[in-house]
Amino acid sequence: MSDLPTTPKKPADETENQIKSPDPRPGAPPEYSSSFVPGPTGPAIPPPAGYPGGLPMGYYGPHQPSTFPLYMQTRSICPIQYQPGKYPAPQLSAPVIWMPTQTPIPHCPPGLECLAQLDNIHVLQHFEPLEMITGFETNNRYDIKNNMGQMVYFVTEDTDDYTRNAYRTLRPFVLRVTDCMGREVMTMQRPFRCTCCCFCCPSTRQELEVQCPPGITMGFVAEHWNLCRAVYSLQNEKKEDMMGVLGPCSTYGCGSDSVFEILSLDGVSIIGSITRKWNGVLSAMSDADHFEIHFPLDLDVTMKAMIFGACFLIDFMYFESSPPRRSNIHHD
Repeated sequence: MSDLPTTPKKPADETENQIKSPDPRPGAPPEYSSSFVPGPTGPAIPPPAGYPGGLPMGYYGPHQPSTFPLYMQTRSICPIQYQPGKYPAPQLSAPVIWMPTQTPIPHCPPGLECLAQLDNIHVLQHFEPLEMITGFETNNRYDIKNNMGQMVYFVTEDTDDYTRNAYRTLRPFVLRVTDCMGREVMTMQRPFRCTCCCFCCPSTRQELEVQCPPGITMGFVAEHWNLCRAVYSLQNEKKEDMMGVLGPCSTYGCGSDSVFEILSLDGVSIIGSITRKWNGVLSAMSDADHFEIHFPLDLDVTMKAMIFGACFLIDFMYFESSPPRRSNIHHD
């Protein structure tokens, strides 16, 4: 019997693979058989200090070729340059440098030790652009600095929105003086005085109470009626006159400084001065004023504080220009 050619039998595994349904995933990659042959082992590297068993998971070792960094900073020869004006540099505010704190001084109210060591100070009012744009009166803020530009005190007004915008420059206010530690060392209060009566009536004259420490009256700054000039008296807690303040004939000196002289009780000797500095266009268009106060170094610190308080009453009465209000009248 002759042998007939027969087809070669396929292995059972291939027959089963053909019977199975095709893989429903389109384009499924074939199974990968790795032919990786490990090479010779490299020299052993001791683990870094602090990690006996090697680096923890996720950390990159620069001398371990089997680990990879999560992020590597690219190094280029030329530094990265940005188009000018496209990416503006961040505005970093200058740090505030405060005057070094002084040791307690006998017979000196707490918080006034720095004032006792000075013979002149600068009162710098903050410029508020919101007032010029919207006409909305905001709380005044002042920086008190010495000749070296070091901050001595920070003064903030504490008045509600209605009172500020209804009474404007005649508003009653409370000024809080804080030191470098944020402690309130002095408080100044101005009561409301009606000006619709006779201008020579005592009830219409302006007054400022100075408290140091807050809650304890140190003295008063009282206005006196004068036809041509600004006249004040610095009083103690019993309202007894101690010194006087005499202003110029024209309190608003356009193009020049306005000087208020501090006089002795008899009015003969000039003890110091409060000078409103002329800042050019800024003085004419806004109420961001700059005052310079001079007094003797050995003057009693209580009287220094009273002269300091008189500066703010002068500012509100003569140099606190109200923002123009928007008119509600519409023309056809």
